[in-house]
Amino acid sequence: MRFMIIVKATPDSEAARFPPNPEPLFQAMAAYHEELARAGALLDAAGLQPSSKGWRVQYEGGKRSVVDGPFAESKELIAGYTLIQTRTRDEAIEWSKRFPNPIGEGVACHIEVRQIYELEDFAGLVAPATQERFEQIGLK
Repeated sequence: MRFMIIVKATPDSEAARFPPNPEPLFQAMAAYHEELARAGALLDAAGLQPSSKGWRVQYEGGKRSVVDGPFAESKELIAGYTLIQTRTRDEAIEWSKRFPNPIGEGVACHIEVRQIYELEDFAGLVAPATQERFEQIGLK
């Protein structure tokens, strides 16, 4: 089972402002991710640059247009993520409860955890030839 731990953006992360003393947070994140890696549960992790450096693709009536950032409502944006793979949902919950507070200890915030769809979740919906194509390119 794969899960994405989602760190929500804040006005500070959208302004590319780090806490006054970021080293303790960076050390906690490094230790957490090292522990995940040693356990064989870490698939990927990264912080994302502010939405001002990004864009959205808008789909309307068969047309696509590009809308440059920044985007309003930082609480709806993602500042970073960690992808993990565990045997059970309970194991994923335990790992996510150990995730360092991304804003800094003692500051109220939250992270969001979402399970990732696997190909077998679409059994009967995807034609066998399409499923085989996904498997050939390494999609699970």
